[in-house]
Amino acid sequence: MTNATEFAPDLNVQGIQPPLRLADFKLIAFDMDSTLINIECVDEIADAAGRKAEVAAITEAAMQGVITDYKESLRQRVALLRGVSVEHMQQVLRDRLRFNPGARELIAAAKAAGLTTLLVSGGFTFFSDHVKAGLGIDLARANVLEMEGGQLTGRLVDQPWGDICDGAEKRRTLLEVASLMGISPSQAIAVGDGANDLPMMGVAGLSVAYHAKPAVRAQAKVAINEGGLDRLLEVLS
Repeated sequence: MTNATEFAPDLNVQGIQPPLRLADFKLIAFDMDSTLINIECVDEIADAAGRKAEVAAITEAAMQGVITDYKESLRQRVALLRGVSVEHMQQVLRDRLRFNPGARELIAAAKAAGLTTLLVSGGFTFFSDHVKAGLGIDLARANVLEMEGGQLTGRLVDQPWGDICDGAEKRRTLLEVASLMGISPSQAIAVGDGANDLPMMGVAGLSVAYHAKPAVRAQAKVAINEGGLDRLLEVLS
């Protein structure tokens, strides 16, 4: 954040005058990996294939914005997952995936204020379905891993809206949902942590960086650098 002020310890704001009213917004969109949950799912699946270091390096470069073609970076990573069993993915889900602190509280507050909740992820439906159900999120879009005989093929399944949910697709999904709701994008909040969240954060009325990469913190109107997601409620009354 270039012109950011510290609103509270490790909670920075720029371009807004808090407190804002949560009820003035109608939609809140969340990234999943490292935002709503504590892990990058693709890295943890790769751990099973003994390829975590390779995959994590590509993930980090994509998140920092060093690799600009997110779709290609995801295809590269998914290809490295070939042969991983569904059992291992269930183990990641059971043993490693946790909701980040404050996720439940923020979503409950948003729903109580009448907002629609949206999950848009460059990750996978295998995990996003669980997160959507567990947090009571209204809508979700994520990528589908192709499976054959209980194992990953190393490919993604094409969906009616396209092949991969990248930054451009996250932005398009937020705009599409806002349009269907009959609201302006300025009535949306977008929460994320990586470079592929910047397109949707750029069109939302309020952009929130959660424990984010420096490039994302620099552009967000709110940056939560310590503590849980519910710290957003310090800015939104």
